[in-house]
Amino acid sequence: MEKSRIVITGLGLTAPNGNSLEEFRANLLEGRPRIQVIDMRYMGDVPAGVCDFENTRYQKRKELRVGTRAASVAIYCSHEAVLNSGIDWEAVSKDRVGVYLGTTEHGNVETENEIYNIKQFDYDTKFWTHHHNPRTVANNPAGEVTINMGITGPHYTVGAACAAGNAGLIQGMQMLQLGEVDFALAGGVSESIHTFGIFAGFKSQGALAHHEDPNKASRPFDLDRNGIVVSEGGAVYVLERLEDAKARGARIIAEIVGHSINSDASDYVLPNPRQQAVCMQRALWSAGLEASDIDLVSTHATSTPQGDIQECEAIKTVFGNSPTTYVNNAKSFIGHAMGAAGALELAGNLPSFQDGIIHPTINVDKLDPACDLPNLVLNEPKAVGEVNYILNNSFGMLGINSSLIVKRFTD
Repeated sequence: MEKSRIVITGLGLTAPNGNSLEEFRANLLEGRPRIQVIDMRYMGDVPAGVCDFENTRYQKRKELRVGTRAASVAIYCSHEAVLNSGIDWEAVSKDRVGVYLGTTEHGNVETENEIYNIKQFDYDTKFWTHHHNPRTVANNPAGEVTINMGITGPHYTVGAACAAGNAGLIQGMQMLQLGEVDFALAGGVSESIHTFGIFAGFKSQGALAHHEDPNKASRPFDLDRNGIVVSEGGAVYVLERLEDAKARGARIIAEIVGHSINSDASDYVLPNPRQQAVCMQRALWSAGLEASDIDLVSTHATSTPQGDIQECEAIKTVFGNSPTTYVNNAKSFIGHAMGAAGALELAGNLPSFQDGIIHPTINVDKLDPACDLPNLVLNEPKAVGEVNYILNNSFGMLGINSSLIVKRFTD
């Protein structure tokens, strides 16, 4: 049985440098990052990517106090995605809507704050909040989206470390192809900057970025890169079967045509370039494409010394003989949004299908020779004429790899 073609018909996002695709894309093309210094508990000043969206647009203040920051991001992005899709939401059968959101972690910030707060009461647990359990169960934040939007179809949060944004999209696509839902809200969200544990963990690994200018702290491929800038954010997509989208006259943004998820099975933290290459090759196979068909590879590169080199090695293995495949990176603008990273980075590149321009990787003053990829777009956008296929990489701890291929929609 031939699988249904799955298309993107809506998108909502919040990033450190934009609360809509238009704003986000403009800042990517104009070379404007937005990283700031925050005062992190127990750690002092650290660079971070902070989102500044209108969180009361779709939630009451009481709901914000009860729920999680990750869910607040998800609710904002989901509503914006539905609006962007142009669908008559009131007419949609909510039991045929699915919510599939990737995340690295959620509830950590709330747990840390609760422990910090009961410290003043000598750790007397009668002061522990009764909201703790729904904040920290694995299906939050997707579950909070269903409550807020009245969705009675299936939902789950996909735990896939920093590959989670792609994984959420893949899950939504597959559920549509199985006929389990008719309409999917899929993508990734992150609240990472609100927990000191992530910053402290990266610092203990020697993988937390530092720079006198926070906007230059995230510098993938640069010889002087020194680690990750932790960020929050989210991107949620509306996915539909092509025939359904056409039937309602939807504007089609792009089509998902290939994907792969695999595992390194080799280390808790260090990536495995051989398995990353296999992941990209299998995504190409699933799409029926050759490496030379891909116009743009959106890299995962996090600005860690070893991680960037490993991914570049994998990309050279797959695309080394493709003179027309360009390469870029969005973390140089917004830092690493963890579970939201893949979904956000894909979003920033989708307008290339219309304008034929590839946004650059910025902050590369001295290119690391080990990261000297052919057609790496650095510091200035590049007009390439036509972009038809984008391969989006997103990799995570415990060796989870994901590659997603999207196509400029044509009948």
